[in-house]
Amino acid sequence: MAINKKTKIIIDVNLDKNKIPEQIKWTAEDGGVYNMDAKAILLSFWDSKNQETLKMDLWVKEMPLDQMKLFFHQTLVSLCDTFYKATQDEKMTDTMKDFCDYFAEKLELKRP
Repeated sequence: MAINKKTKIIIDVNLDKNKIPEQIKWTAEDGGVYNMDAKAILLSFWDSKNQETLKMDLWVKEMPLDQMKLFFHQTLVSLCDTFYKATQDEKMTDTMKDFCDYFAEKLELKRP
């Protein structure tokens, strides 16, 4: 396979003396993103050799709990869309969306 272009996504994490994230910034020049602040990141890689997910979950110590709950809910909803794009499995996608609705209801995230 010929590589036509190479790109980078850069994640900078500033830690306190106890190695707890205080600031997260990321850059994706091809996407027009430069030094954007983030309060949290959930990043997963697939290791096909070992058939397992490698992940990095980080959030700054000032991440408000209400925002963390919203972040998780929106991530779960996004995963439903990604799962459907990858598999075209409508039945499981609908099941996953039902769970997202349940999750939002239990955390009282639904707006009237």
